[in-house]
Amino acid sequence: MTVRVVFADDNFLVREGVAGLLSETAEVDLVETVADPDALHRAVALHLPDAVLTDIRMPPTFTTEGIDAAKRIRAEFPKTGVVVLSQYVEEDYAFDLLSEGVEGLGYLLKERVTQVDELVRALHDVARGGSALDPKVVAGLLARKNNDTSSALSGLTDRELEVLQALATGRSNAATAKALFMSERAVEKHVGSVFQKLGLANESDVNRRVMAVLAYLDATAAGAG
Repeated sequence: MTVRVVFADDNFLVREGVAGLLSETAEVDLVETVADPDALHRAVALHLPDAVLTDIRMPPTFTTEGIDAAKRIRAEFPKTGVVVLSQYVEEDYAFDLLSEGVEGLGYLLKERVTQVDELVRALHDVARGGSALDPKVVAGLLARKNNDTSSALSGLTDRELEVLQALATGRSNAATAKALFMSERAVEKHVGSVFQKLGLANESDVNRRVMAVLAYLDATAAGAG
């Protein structure tokens, strides 16, 4: 299946480089590249793409334009998924992007654009209404736990935290078992326990992994406020 994509980045060389990479795969049809949020909105309204790939920092303030654009696009064009690209691990930005809902949204580091298979998978995931979260961002979110005893994750064991991190980065149960040197049945048991403790047992499979990370971050933010 080919996913139709609009790409936004104010840097000409980045636009051309990413366009070149995406042109090498038959799974992506890059319908337009743009340089700012207003042009992005016009392109989405014109093409109604399956997914948008956008940088976070664009004119005029070079702060959160990409996140603001993602929220607007998801509100006005709910059938269009959005993957936001960031130069650095910025957990607050990830939480801002995903806090109102994870469906159809992704947050990746810019270094992923050279890993075309991962980028294409993320675009397909958000186009289908799923979500995509960069493994390094997940690691950063979990690292912020520190010693916050009020955290929603304080009831998880160390092993359950390891399983949660593996799942949140997109690993399947089988891949998690291999990475953590566990049996797949043991992973399934830990997964059930994690989602039960976080109150996510009844959520859809598509969203539980990211929602688990957001549950942690929300508790941390509340504790710091």
